[in-house]
Amino acid sequence: MANKPDELAGTQRAAILLMSLGEQDAANVLKQLDARDVQRLGIAMAELKEVSRDQMTSVLDTFIGVVDGKANIASGSQDYVRRVLTQAVGKQKTDLLLDRVSTGQTGQGIEALKWMEAKAVAHIVSGEHPQIAAIVLSHLEPEQSAAVLPLLTEEMRTEVLMRIASLNEVPQSALTELDQLVERQANAAPPSAALRRIGGARTVANILNAMERDKSGEELGKIEKADGAMHQQIKDLLFIFDNLLDVDDRGIQAMLREVGSDTLAVALRGAEPEVQEKILRNMSKRAAEILKDDMEARGPVKLTDVEAAQKEIVVIAQRMAEEGTISLGGKGSGDFV
Repeated sequence: MANKPDELAGTQRAAILLMSLGEQDAANVLKQLDARDVQRLGIAMAELKEVSRDQMTSVLDTFIGVVDGKANIASGSQDYVRRVLTQAVGKQKTDLLLDRVSTGQTGQGIEALKWMEAKAVAHIVSGEHPQIAAIVLSHLEPEQSAAVLPLLTEEMRTEVLMRIASLNEVPQSALTELDQLVERQANAAPPSAALRRIGGARTVANILNAMERDKSGEELGKIEKADGAMHQQIKDLLFIFDNLLDVDDRGIQAMLREVGSDTLAVALRGAEPEVQEKILRNMSKRAAEILKDDMEARGPVKLTDVEAAQKEIVVIAQRMAEEGTISLGGKGSGDFV
């Protein structure tokens, strides 16, 4: 960062201003910005090292015109940046951004797609070849891909899912082309012979798990008609709420530490008795009693709310399994409905 106040770039000035605010105020400001501005500011905040009083004074003079001579900020505090960004854009995007900062990968390219709204991503891929769309959706988180998929044409949706299931290794040159597609500029990394493992049947299963149940079932049915073997491969990898029966007790206990009590109470209202019993058995007696009282006190719950709560828990379980924290057991044995 520049040493003299007048040499500070606009993004650096904005980052210093946000660091001088309280966490909630900074998060509220970030919520008003578009995804790319949040990305740029998040990187600038994370990269702040030392901020002199002259620099801070210059920034505050510029933005609010009045400075308290004794003001100070915790410049570059990773904890502060993480808390502010988490409040503004959520934990997942915050982890993604700060990981990129720590590894020096603060460029744009295909990574920028993860910061875009589903409509923006759909607009980019809808006019491209289905193979390009398949690579893009493989690169995104399942939840984001699940939001993008319904925005594509019916014909393209099925073809994209089938292409994702068929993906294994993709030339780095193809990913470089995607960088250029997103950024529309010629500063992407040069092609190389390196390959990156993306896609596959498990990626499709994760995307379908993150979609609304009726829509994912419809897409799975179309894949079955087009390719029975691929359908079975994907179906074997699907994980639904009832499959929690296959998770061992230690895994259930670890998962429960990540799940909110309200979400759990709603999810269990529509669960099979065996699943309810397994969950309650892995809680303390007091916690189980409180949960049961909460479930009874809620009264009737909409099926859509139950499915949403169960999907949230399934996503948590899948994330923990990918991190190696828990094991989901064998292949899903229940029918996908």
